[in-house]
Amino acid sequence: MKYDCIVVGGGHAGCEAAHASATMGIKTLLVTMNKKNIADMPCNPSIGGTAKGIIVREIDALGGIMGKVADRSHFQIKMLNNSKGPAVRSLRAQADKITYPKEMVRVLENTPNLTIKEAMVEDIIVEDNTIKGIILSNGEEISCTNLILTTGTYLKAQILVGHTKTPSGPHGEDYSRHLSDNLKKLGIKILRLKTGTPPRIKASSIDFSVMKEENGDDEYWTFSFDNPPLYDKNKQQKCYLIYTTPETKKLILDNLDKSSMYGGIVEGVGPRYCPSIEDKIVRFSDKERHQLFLEPESLYYDEWYLQGFSTSMPKDIQEKMVHSLKGLENAVITKNAYAIEYDAIDPLQISPSLENKVITNLFTAGQINGTSGYEEAAGQGLIAGINSSLKLQNKEPLILKRNESYIGVLIDDLVTKGTKEPYRMLTSRAEFRLLLRHDNADLRLRKYGYNCGLINEEQMNRLTTKEKDIDTLTKYLQEHHLIKQDKDLFKKYNLEIPKENITYYQLLKRPEIKISFLKELLNLDYNDEVLEQVEIATKYEGYIAKSYKEVEKLAKLEEKEVPEDINYKDIKNLASEARQKLELVRPKTLAQASRISGVNPSDLSVLQVYLKKEYNKND
Repeated sequence: MKYDCIVVGGGHAGCEAAHASATMGIKTLLVTMNKKNIADMPCNPSIGGTAKGIIVREIDALGGIMGKVADRSHFQIKMLNNSKGPAVRSLRAQADKITYPKEMVRVLENTPNLTIKEAMVEDIIVEDNTIKGIILSNGEEISCTNLILTTGTYLKAQILVGHTKTPSGPHGEDYSRHLSDNLKKLGIKILRLKTGTPPRIKASSIDFSVMKEENGDDEYWTFSFDNPPLYDKNKQQKCYLIYTTPETKKLILDNLDKSSMYGGIVEGVGPRYCPSIEDKIVRFSDKERHQLFLEPESLYYDEWYLQGFSTSMPKDIQEKMVHSLKGLENAVITKNAYAIEYDAIDPLQISPSLENKVITNLFTAGQINGTSGYEEAAGQGLIAGINSSLKLQNKEPLILKRNESYIGVLIDDLVTKGTKEPYRMLTSRAEFRLLLRHDNADLRLRKYGYNCGLINEEQMNRLTTKEKDIDTLTKYLQEHHLIKQDKDLFKKYNLEIPKENITYYQLLKRPEIKISFLKELLNLDYNDEVLEQVEIATKYEGYIAKSYKEVEKLAKLEEKEVPEDINYKDIKNLASEARQKLELVRPKTLAQASRISGVNPSDLSVLQVYLKKEYNKND
């Protein structure tokens, strides 16, 4: 049997890729080793977090499924950085490790055009550098036009504990032995990366009374723009905060040579922004203590996740380390921590559409592209699924710009700068983060999802109504002035009464005036989403305008295309490093060229002059 698209791997990237492909009308096959591991959460069963929560909102805005599934399966949710500016606010939910995968499988099984098959893929069929199909471990061949690899950490995976290496997937399952070697033979560069996970603790052995409670918010939140909250905010599960102790630090320093990382057996490079506890102790030796969180994994069993305590120490040392923590003196470890090494591909060999540059019709997404995190994987999987489908429909790919989404920043960073360690999304990576907020993901991206066929008419009509309401309310505030009888409400809330005759728009710009005050003052009949948009746009008007000016400058460079057939060896006065990097990345535009590490402004000027002279395209 032949499929239009095959997705290999049922992790968070594979789920989004398969769902998007099938929903766009493509006959799709999802191949996973074990159906029970679809949407598995081998690390912390949380969705969202700083910057990551915005990615989940973007996935939902585009028509993806992670946000909706998270909304139906979490037992605690909160808005991070809620006391700070809107640019850094992100949702984070503690998802149930049992419920989330079950809900995801339910969604996939009810998706038309999608078939799920349990099997191991060990090779791909390529003719004339073009995908033709896959070969399973039992020798069976399945034909396809497009292939999306979302293999997670399973390529030549090895579990590391102390000085022991065990070939295995994250939960002791089978792993892919040959696929990465076969990709390498086809000209794809392979990287070796590492990540890790902390020990799990039996709940009944924990003394929670000496720990600081971390509660969910007393305000309702959702990742999805389409569904109302499905939980009781007063019945959320508690998490707990603790810290490492001087004894913890001493234990780690005294036994560093026994850790996989410091004992010399690690080959892969670990994530800088999600380090092991050994890394934290060594790299931040001046810190007296490090923050840790205890979080329940599921309501169906009593294992708790010790966030921030990832380690590759031997089991006996792990036990001593855990017992050195306040409240965990008698803790029972139900599952030991470990590090895992795996193969990934060099993302510099990937185009912005996530299609491979070496093999036509091969797309990749998730940890195989050098990233870490469920949300980063899901975002890539969605884009890979969309662009594979668009190519099958003979349409142009969807390339999200850096000023449009965190997903765009993520992919551009990967394909332009590459990575030598698992890439993690941070707000600091986005130069236009004031434009890329949690609250406006639908305004930024929903139309793209609609054009791709992932967003329906009803969803688009709601967006159109929201846009009209925002515009109507903004104009009303700009055109109407504060009147004398309004001033009684100022006295009620002990607010200073404005002396001059000002518009409500000018009034809202004042730090002490909230949109909720104007709602009461003017009896505004708008929903909270509209009110929030108007408040942010008004209060941050100057900063937002400044960001858009920077976007305009970038847009001019984005419009200046770099021809695919350009020979960088012909360009005189280019620095040798710049020439090598340009040849490797082969940027689509001058803007992308400007972001390549090793390409300096002087090199960019030389390239611009050459294009103008030889191609007459970039006046």
